[in-house]
Amino acid sequence: MNQLQALLNDSLLRTKQVENAAVIDRKERKVCASTFGFNVSPENALNLIHAFHKNLLQVRREGLYFKEQYYKCVRADEHSLYLQNADGGLIVAKTKTLILVATYRVGMYPSVCVEAVEKL
Repeated sequence: MNQLQALLNDSLLRTKQVENAAVIDRKERKVCASTFGFNVSPENALNLIHAFHKNLLQVRREGLYFKEQYYKCVRADEHSLYLQNADGGLIVAKTKTLILVATYRVGMYPSVCVEAVEKL
């Protein structure tokens, strides 16, 4: 396990509000770390990168597909996306070089998940 994976596990999964998480390198356009068993395809990584750059208004109106599931947009700004569906939610936060994506299930507290992801 590399340092990024350890950080994801220690800072996010241990909150018990985040189900899975991954870090995407925006320049390399690939996943550089993820929690165990959370495989983000290159196509999904590119969709998240492009959601911030070209499609933010579209994501606000239409939502987003991630890992073959549709998520309705709850909040979107230049640094974060907060999306939900019947099974849970998706939080995406952008820094200058990275994108952090995290999922949570129904029954977890979305506000805690959003706060944990944005702090990390």
